Amino acid sequence: MKLKVCGMKYQDNIEAVANLQPDYLGFIFHEKSPRDFDNIIPKISKFIERVGVFVDEKIEFISQKMEKHKLSAIQLHGHESPEVCSLLISTGIKVIKVFSIKHEFDFSVLEPYEEVCDYFLFDTKGKLPGGNGYTFDWNVLKEYPSTKPFFLSGGIGLDQIDKLKKFQKNDASKYCYAIDVNSKFEIEPGVKNIEELKDFINKL
Repeated sequence: MKLKVCGMKYQDNIEAVANLQPDYLGFIFHEKSPRDFDNIIPKISKFIERVGVFVDEKIEFISQKMEKHKLSAIQLHGHESPEVCSLLISTGIKVIKVFSIKHEFDFSVLEPYEEVCDYFLFDTKGKLPGGNGYTFDWNVLKEYPSTKPFFLSGGIGLDQIDKLKKFQKNDASKYCYAIDVNSKFEIEPGVKNIEELKDFINKL
């Protein structure tokens, strides 16, 4: 299973996390977020994919960040339409479309997005578009009707290791492609605890 570390912000910390060799690093381009990225991504391994996270942004803004930061994927965390996803995926970039879950979810909303994104990402529904720090009921994913690979996100930390291992043996994880972590590993918004991340990777 792949690992994405999201909410990267500061160069030294980005380099330290990159040394742990996650599969993806996420950079949030959303002014209302305390993890809003307004920096230069340092030189990191070409094997780590750079993911730009956006919330209901204009195509022009997304394209500008794609070009500037050499993004290999974009994560759409708002109410972006299938048409917007289609326009973006036509540029050749990978598209991850986010859907928020709490106790239940209407999976029929995924259908219009099936052909216009590469991955789904399931996060916890909360006050913010992401980084709320708590998990949703993963059992909901037993009803997942698609074969599209998805990212599992939302409040995942060291205290979820046993739960994650149990989830991996469950039918609900059949199409789980990656784990997405963020706030549970932070010393402060945008600063990841390297030792805790290292411990998580080793235990997982």
